[in-house]
Amino acid sequence: MQTLKFHKTECGVEFLLNVLHIEGNDINRSYLKNIPFNTDFFEVIFFKKAQGYLVLNHQRIELTDNSIVFISPFQKRQWNFTSKDLEFTVLLFQEDFLNEFFEDKLFSYRLLYFHQFHFPLKISLERDSIDIYCKLLQEIKTELVFTKSDSIHIVRSLLYYILHKLNREYATLNSLSVDRQEQHYAFQFKYLMEKHIEKKHRVNDYAELLGISRVLLNSAVKEQFNVTATYLLKQRLLVEIKNYLIHSSMTVSEIAYKLNFSEPNHLMRFFKTQTGMTTREFLLEHNEIEKDI
Repeated sequence: MQTLKFHKTECGVEFLLNVLHIEGNDINRSYLKNIPFNTDFFEVIFFKKAQGYLVLNHQRIELTDNSIVFISPFQKRQWNFTSKDLEFTVLLFQEDFLNEFFEDKLFSYRLLYFHQFHFPLKISLERDSIDIYCKLLQEIKTELVFTKSDSIHIVRSLLYYILHKLNREYATLNSLSVDRQEQHYAFQFKYLMEKHIEKKHRVNDYAELLGISRVLLNSAVKEQFNVTATYLLKQRLLVEIKNYLIHSSMTVSEIAYKLNFSEPNHLMRFFKTQTGMTTREFLLEHNEIEKDI
């Protein structure tokens, strides 16, 4: 499966950030092609006009006018547009750039719409709101293309506003908290899962890494994300297993070894409990979906 990698903007600045506007016949085929692919950057896609659907990490997302879709790095996707009457704007950036830009290694993990395993990866807004976001994105694009000495400050302020405003919209629609807690345990938990998911499958492991009790960690996760730490961890592990099943030639035994299961049967039991399917049934269903796209 192809991975599209970020290329620096044409303006010559060192921002690992860009804004793309696509409509009608002006379609970037490498980005919208109808085959599975992923990217090494975050994407926030603001649709003014769209018809069709997106298969993202094994989930089907209906594409509609006046909606926003959130995609994290290396999430496998496949576009299926049923109309060429498209108009949308894409904000894209790399994780390291974002965290360094705001001098906060957990910045991307505080954005509730990224690294999300429980709530939808799409929201719908009024057209006026989409227009406002797109206007702000155009200001960022202008600063990237026509760079001045103070462009970095303008881009930083606009980007910070857009991402946090979206975070508030997403939290409101999904009844999530946006309160910043002093210790940020819930966000650190998500950050550590991305680093250690192949080796650490117990909430206690992450509580030890954070130097707190399992009870305190679970309480922080529950308050922030409305799910338990165990649920979040199992969903993240499930995504990892599915990605290996679909995108590698590894056997179940090899995947079990890679993901630190003591026996292949333990992986298969975990998978069946979480999905209601065996790994074989999952692959058969996935292949049928691929044929229909």
